[in-house]
Amino acid sequence: MEKKEYKIVVGLEIHVHLAARTKLFCGCELAYGQPPNTRVCPGCLGMPGVLPMMNKTAIEYAILTALALHCKIPPFTKWDRKSYFYPDLPRNYQVSQFEPPVGMEGFIEIPSNDGGTKKVRIRRVHLEEDAGKNVHTLGNFSGVDFNRAGAPLLEIVTEPDMNSPADVRALALELQRIVRYLGVSEGDMQKGHMRFEPNINLHIERGGQVFKTPISEVKNLNSFRSLERSVSYEAARQYEEFLETGKTQQVGNKRTFGWDDVREATVLQREKEEAHDYRYFPDPDLAPVKVSEQWLQQIRRRLCELPLAMQNRFVSQYGLSAYDAGVLTGDRTTAEFFDRAVKLGADPKRVCNLLTQVGLKIANEAAVRIDELKITPENLAQLARMADAGTISATAANTLFEYLARHGGDPDSAAREQNLIQSSDSGEIEALVDTVIAEQPQAVQDVVQGTKKAGKAQGFLTGQVIQKSGGQANPKIVAQILSKKLAALKEGG
Repeated sequence: MEKKEYKIVVGLEIHVHLAARTKLFCGCELAYGQPPNTRVCPGCLGMPGVLPMMNKTAIEYAILTALALHCKIPPFTKWDRKSYFYPDLPRNYQVSQFEPPVGMEGFIEIPSNDGGTKKVRIRRVHLEEDAGKNVHTLGNFSGVDFNRAGAPLLEIVTEPDMNSPADVRALALELQRIVRYLGVSEGDMQKGHMRFEPNINLHIERGGQVFKTPISEVKNLNSFRSLERSVSYEAARQYEEFLETGKTQQVGNKRTFGWDDVREATVLQREKEEAHDYRYFPDPDLAPVKVSEQWLQQIRRRLCELPLAMQNRFVSQYGLSAYDAGVLTGDRTTAEFFDRAVKLGADPKRVCNLLTQVGLKIANEAAVRIDELKITPENLAQLARMADAGTISATAANTLFEYLARHGGDPDSAAREQNLIQSSDSGEIEALVDTVIAEQPQAVQDVVQGTKKAGKAQGFLTGQVIQKSGGQANPKIVAQILSKKLAALKEGG
């Protein structure tokens, strides 16, 4: 099989649980992991005669996300009833937005393999209420937990602009970063805050013709690993089916598949309903949403620098590697903490090392954000400057970071209390160097005579001087004085 013979074509449907305090059309608390059916009311249970009331926060979160995805925001959007019949849908219809959605014709940029970025078009962004959850672990019957029913769900639909499993994973990761930066969703995959449904087919070139395989949709993927692997598997399956049958026409509705994580294979589920099957019509119980220019500008002011733009800036402006910039921009708090420290005059690479090698580890162990530690960006900037000036060693800087993260305080005072200030007194260090040279004649001889052990011997002598200083001697000053002394001995002998 030659890779050049076909192109993978993928569009994504992404469902994002919004971090509103209550559900979309009632006042029930949004809480995960609660006992079944304890966060419900007549409204989200679909009882007769109950009227819905819109959640303004959820609408603003939807518009904010659409703006971040460079979408056009229509001045008017309405609510529609999407009819289908499943046990987890109490009213036998879902309140959604058909036309127009809250946002449309946008794009998202994702990292590409060549080190640049790739633009993936966004077809639409719309709000809808989530369904409940069918539970099949109760014995020889199934139950339904309606705690999730009515939760505000943002659906984002891309155009089929992705051409590899890596593209799909990159988009999912970038979207997770965006919703977290905006604060509209926790984006926790394990809690089901984000679910992905890739639509996959192949464009196969043979004899100057392009054949397109039928589109398959893989439903409800809740991990980046399963998303990437399902796309890879489904592409291979479709190619094999094409080789066996030559099938290139869509027969009936689009087919949907599940993903078997154990077998790492897609499993045919059913044919998917088309738009006309849902019998969309305007919900008579809900007023349309009118987005005034004033309201739109209020929401627009809540936009922040987006993660990929910040990541690229850290590379171009601060000279960080793409890897380091990616780690720092993994969440908004860490990125802004780093940015603030550097803007206070600290060396970017030094600050990056302190944060990624020490700070994030401490924060993860304590299960807190970096800004919830007791060290501030101002403290971090001062600590980095002390290390660069040789006031403290790199090792001492790490020790001090950990101390300040747990106890707070001024870096200079903490360094003196912890006896971590390096000595740069040339006279004092020269005396220590003379002592070590006198005590270690064999190592000195190896350096002076240029034996195979010369480099190792000089390192040993440096270590002995620092040890005699109680770890307080500045290594740079030690190296300078020691090299000068050993060069003099070499010339004299």
